[in-house]
Amino acid sequence: MTKRSVTINGHATSISLEAAFWQELKRMADEAGLSVAALIARIDAGPKTGNLSSALRLAVLNDLKARAEADPR
Repeated sequence: MTKRSVTINGHATSISLEAAFWQELKRMADEAGLSVAALIARIDAGPKTGNLSSALRLAVLNDLKARAEADPR
């Protein structure tokens, strides 16, 4: 687990995620032309699915599933 501090809408918060999730969030942010903090704020503003760490894991999972469906090899 890696804990990072992020400012979302002017409020500092700490988020603990496994390294693989941080890597995927970085990839997702890069693809969207956003900072990781901006992507996290966007995810946080969406439908509530529990705590923020859970919401981020689900966002990564959904993104990876969508990528797999788009390129089923």
